[in-house]
Amino acid sequence: MEQTERIMNIPLRDTKTVPRTKRANRAIKEIREFVMRHMKAEEGKVWIDSSVNEKVWERGIQKPPSKITVKAVKFDDGLVEVSLSDE
Repeated sequence: MEQTERIMNIPLRDTKTVPRTKRANRAIKEIREFVMRHMKAEEGKVWIDSSVNEKVWERGIQKPPSKITVKAVKFDDGLVEVSLSDE
């Protein structure tokens, strides 16, 4: 059972370009796209932990963080699990 694990700093600055009422939703999409690009995962194979979701939504829909540090683990079946970094 082979696993690949990475700590990533994901910039979320592009969320400021969408309307205020859609920023947190866009931040989650950007996290998913960033992880798919850097971990070479397929479309439906990225699972985002609820702790990441709570961190993005912590200040509401209008003010997501400008960057977030996550830990991505890719399993041998292609599934990528994204959770908050402990560091």
